[in-house]
Amino acid sequence: MATGHGSISTTDLDRAGHLLKRVEQVFDERVVGQEALRTALVSSLLAGGHILLESVPGLAKTTAAQTLAAAIDGSFRRIQCTPDLMPNDIVGTQIYNYATGSFTTQLGPVHANLVLLDEINRSSAKTQSAMLEAMQEKQTSIGGENFPLPSPFMVLATQNPIEEEGTYVLPEAQMDRFLMK
Repeated sequence: MATGHGSISTTDLDRAGHLLKRVEQVFDERVVGQEALRTALVSSLLAGGHILLESVPGLAKTTAAQTLAAAIDGSFRRIQCTPDLMPNDIVGTQIYNYATGSFTTQLGPVHANLVLLDEINRSSAKTQSAMLEAMQEKQTSIGGENFPLPSPFMVLATQNPIEEEGTYVLPEAQMDRFLMK
């Protein structure tokens, strides 16, 4: 806990040091190489930001994201972006319960500590915009009600720079939500 404006307690420093060692240990066990990706993931997580990663398939992006989530004892969700993916598929929806005559809220996969949006540029602009509120406000709105996202919360979005067929350009507002590219 911080002891005053701009100061960090030794307990917080000890916790951060322990967490960094745990992340390093878990990464060394599960991911070969990718030190730059590990550094970017940890830095972004600590800063409360998000990452847009442009790279070809097969470079352990999913494994790295799963590993970071495991190292912090957090939840992980992978969302495969496709042209037919709808905003409700990401943030959640309300479902009518015939037995009770009322709606219940089903939270979407964005309600995880670490969310991998795989090939974000394959989803439509409408679906991409569904992530704007989550990434900026750390919450989603479903049926007029706000649902806070877990803390910490981080999005790792990927796009393949080689393939352009069947992709959409990320809007400027979406690009602004990423701390690192």
